[in-house]
Amino acid sequence: MGQDLPTGGRFDGREHRFPVRVYFEDTDLSGVVYHANYLRYMERARSDMLRVAGIDQRAAHEAGEGAYAVASLDIRYAAPAKLDDALVVVSRLTQVRAASVSIHQRVMREGVVLTQADVVAAMVAPGGRPKRQPRAWTDIYERLVWQGES
Repeated sequence: MGQDLPTGGRFDGREHRFPVRVYFEDTDLSGVVYHANYLRYMERARSDMLRVAGIDQRAAHEAGEGAYAVASLDIRYAAPAKLDDALVVVSRLTQVRAASVSIHQRVMREGVVLTQADVVAAMVAPGGRPKRQPRAWTDIYERLVWQGES
């Protein structure tokens, strides 16, 4: 019997789809997902998108090459998610630069956008200064940049 592994989501064309279930711990006193937890869902989806694409963030960090940091975030809330909802975080790479990548993310329930955000993740050296991403990574990203497919 194989080892049980968490899902890493999957690519559907150039979109990464990451399933999320809403648990009691995700909700606030009103029974809806606490606003900051959408950021957690999106962070998990971004990390797994990179892993599925072949980006090894952990190896880069452990080798002293640096890590990603969120440089900017623009988030919009449209509708609440509730306990036990099955959600999907859909992520699209929208721009690749020498030291950063831009990602558009939507948290959806049954095709309805609940929350969406535009995130810029910048590569930073261990000392915190921006640095170029590894060329192998930008090559991967350039193949995944959203081209407006329907």
